[in-house]
Amino acid sequence: MAFSLRQLQYFVAVAENGSVSSAAHTLSISQSTVTEALRELELDLGFRLLERHARGADLTLKGHHFLRHARKILGDVADARRALAGPETAALTGRLSVGVTPLVAGYIYSDLIARFRRAFPGITVEAVEDAADYLEHLLVGGELDVAVMVLPPGRRSAALQTEAVEVSPYRVWLPLGHTALAEERVSLRELSGEPHVLLTIDEIAEASEIVWRRLGIRPPVAFRTRSVEAVRSLVATGAGVAVLPDLTYRPWSLEGDKIEARTLVDDVPAVEVATAWRRGSPLSGAAAGFVSIAATRHAGRR
Repeated sequence: MAFSLRQLQYFVAVAENGSVSSAAHTLSISQSTVTEALRELELDLGFRLLERHARGADLTLKGHHFLRHARKILGDVADARRALAGPETAALTGRLSVGVTPLVAGYIYSDLIARFRRAFPGITVEAVEDAADYLEHLLVGGELDVAVMVLPPGRRSAALQTEAVEVSPYRVWLPLGHTALAEERVSLRELSGEPHVLLTIDEIAEASEIVWRRLGIRPPVAFRTRSVEAVRSLVATGAGVAVLPDLTYRPWSLEGDKIEARTLVDDVPAVEVATAWRRGSPLSGAAAGFVSIAATRHAGRR
């Protein structure tokens, strides 16, 4: 295969932005440049990565799988450059205690820890998953060095200092063939008679319920679960619709059924993921390195 890093960068940008035009705008290059790079990449690979349509582009099943590899390749290259620029980081030893909230554990932590271990191979990492309130308790008590958490909407702790890792807007997930897919943007009021599947971790369900109260609607709840994969499967099979942050979106269920997502008309505050540590407490070299790697990941995905 003869694909280039630039082609991978363009492919990831299209996958994350949902269209060639949005990716081109983000990259500050022409649409034709992105389109040609994607065409050459697909020719090199021998399969289609994207399905183009009037609203933009969706990943094919193979494109969805290849996206994970493309991100890993680009991450490895970035890590190599960082390690060569600062070889002194490899000499650091010791332990780092990290806390993560459930959504972070499933969708962000593995990428962060892989990057960290490549940059700081001498550091042993110990991690724990729990709710944000309990992680704050552990940070303030000095039992954790740093945490990566979904910040509670509208609330900021005076005891913690935070730095952004990812901001993820909500979209509504719909099964293939749903009538609302004819629209670019969907209101929850239009879906008020539909059964909803609620994700009960990191206050995700609460975000939907706050909007329901504001709109004066009370949709039936088909299922409450702590599993994103359960939500994905239930939506894909038509058991209900769901409102989830984009960082959890994948277009295929474990059974291979397709899921579509649409932008919401309603104002649902985006999910904010951040690194957090005790305010006023100096970060160790390992903790500072972890925060820096998380911030670099955020900058690279904007």
